[in-house]
Amino acid sequence: MLRLEQLWRLWRRPRAAGVFAGNLSRREVASGVFPPGGASPRALNIFDRNLKRKQKNWAAQQPEPKKYDYLKEEVGSRVADRVYDIARDFPLALDVGCGRGYIAQHLNKETVGKFCQADIAENALKNRIETEIPTLSVLADEEFLPFRENTFDLVVSSLSLHWVNDLPRALEQIHYVLKPDGVFIGAMFGGDTLYELRCSLQLAETEREGGFSPHVSPFTAVTDLGHLLGRAGFNTLTVDTDEIQVNYPGMFELMEDLQGMGESNCSWNRKALLHRDTMLAAAAVYREMYRNEDGSLPATYQIYYMIGWKYHHSQARPAERGSATVSFGELGKINSLVSQGKKSK
Repeated sequence: MLRLEQLWRLWRRPRAAGVFAGNLSRREVASGVFPPGGASPRALNIFDRNLKRKQKNWAAQQPEPKKYDYLKEEVGSRVADRVYDIARDFPLALDVGCGRGYIAQHLNKETVGKFCQADIAENALKNRIETEIPTLSVLADEEFLPFRENTFDLVVSSLSLHWVNDLPRALEQIHYVLKPDGVFIGAMFGGDTLYELRCSLQLAETEREGGFSPHVSPFTAVTDLGHLLGRAGFNTLTVDTDEIQVNYPGMFELMEDLQGMGESNCSWNRKALLHRDTMLAAAAVYREMYRNEDGSLPATYQIYYMIGWKYHHSQARPAERGSATVSFGELGKINSLVSQGKKSK
């Protein structure tokens, strides 16, 4: 019997000390992390946040962290593309759960004037990827942001919010620190992420041990995400989903990469021990059920992308009820109405 962490490598607002409002080009680590064991009173305590911090710190200290950054860099570039789609510049931006800075490296100083990168793992902040944008690193928990109201023009987040215990509170705090007419652009793992690994582990554990425990962390459903954003105060919402498939030589290589990403499981109800023969059976099930023609094994990552705006009176609003001048019943006659209008002129 081997330890799970050896075999399975899957996955109110305290004031910050040392945050410089006037000079964000100075790189300081400011503590905004809630005390160990602290959590929102209303939150379900699903994840061990202290363990997640240790996992991310360990991953950031590896000799070749870039070896495991391929997925986070890809999603970070897609979030950056959505920033570029907005025809404006952002004097001050915040990256919530930045890791090593996977979004900032794809942006330029013409679009973002100054960047504040916040993460729970100090080693990730110390080993961040260099960018041309003046940047401040802040040690802070995503659930307890140490910033004042109406501070940032843009808030981004990539592959971090799926680990928070209180997602509604995290979204509310993001809305709180945004300026009016500011925008939040985020990405997080969806419910179908790693379904191949989840099914293989469940089938093998049921067959070998007579039951199974969760080995892949729970995710938010896409149907709930729009409601959560709206409840947090965002409007003009956009939520879309995408899938990224990565092929691996085998199941254990996938697990090794997940650990290198800092995405190992940190649920409180995770199983501490998993039998060696169960792991080998899961690898065999994975290969039998999902193997590609070339012998590689696919792993699917479902990504939810979200965009929400903080209200401002200048934003476009829907017309008042009853103000329409054309009924739906007349839409079928629109071509004839347009042609009659042209003839009358």
